[in-house]
Amino acid sequence: MRATTLREARLITIKDVARHAGVSMSTVSYVLSGKRPISPATSHRVRRSIRELGFHPHAGARALASSRTRVLALVVPLRTDLDLPVIMQFVTSILTTARAHDHDVLLLTKESGADEVHRVIASSRADAVLVMDVEADDPRLPSLRALEVPVVLVGVPADASGLSCVDLDFTASGARMVAHLADLGHRSIGMVGSPPAVYERGTGYASRFLAGVTDCARRRGVEVHVHPCAPTQSALSECLYDLLRPDRAITGLIVHNEAVLGGLVQELRRRGRRVPEDLSVIALCPDTTAAAQQVPLTSIAVPAAEVGVIAVETLMRGLAGERSHGVRLLAPHLTERGSTAVR
Repeated sequence: MRATTLREARLITIKDVARHAGVSMSTVSYVLSGKRPISPATSHRVRRSIRELGFHPHAGARALASSRTRVLALVVPLRTDLDLPVIMQFVTSILTTARAHDHDVLLLTKESGADEVHRVIASSRADAVLVMDVEADDPRLPSLRALEVPVVLVGVPADASGLSCVDLDFTASGARMVAHLADLGHRSIGMVGSPPAVYERGTGYASRFLAGVTDCARRRGVEVHVHPCAPTQSALSECLYDLLRPDRAITGLIVHNEAVLGGLVQELRRRGRRVPEDLSVIALCPDTTAAAQQVPLTSIAVPAAEVGVIAVETLMRGLAGERSHGVRLLAPHLTERGSTAVR
């Protein structure tokens, strides 16, 4: 029978490494942490013992040696007006990409984002920071700019100087949706907007999308009626009652509210409006959401997977010493699924 080796018999410890290398345990610890200078010959002997024994240093020791935790902090306040399934698409992409770079993600969900981030960085629990749900005049920005670690915003504030940002080009997306309906001959359109609280706190993506819609409508001579909508069926019913008043003669509908899409077509049918025969509908949402509706919806995709990858890779470059700042906006991609028609 083959003899059982030390590695097979039990977990290798720092004591085993010290005995094998003929040094003290403190010397092994200093080689791992880098806290004290060790002669090259001794350091080489210790590291050779580590390799031969198959010793795996504790994560804390590795962090001391590299001054890195291999953890990214992700700040995403889970407010009730956010659409959680869409948020989780971003989070999933960030987690997956971080793991591909051998990093974990620490999720921070409190609304006191800046204070919490400072505590995490000060306690060496994370190496870099990702921030979601960015407001146009975000109160966290001065604190985030002061951090001495890489920071990337998933979203764009009004003043993005000194920051790295990545997002869908929501302004161009709003304009593209209006232009699509205008090209089909629509001259009066309605917009089912994000929840009122999203506009009230100045969330960047909602403000930019609305600006794109209204600016393009003005240029194209299209009348647009905007109604913010809470993420409930009763709010959707009230919103449609207002938008579809006969005097407005709306023939096209833009939806920037993923949470109400599930009941939209049914509610329109209840009001005697068929899609697209009586009313054209176009939405900003993930492709999977648009394709899964009772009537598959023409849409501009929310590129959550791509944004997550770019955000994490930007952080990785920052951790490697590349501290470039700037805004990267992804161009909108419109997919026609038959829910819009010529007027």
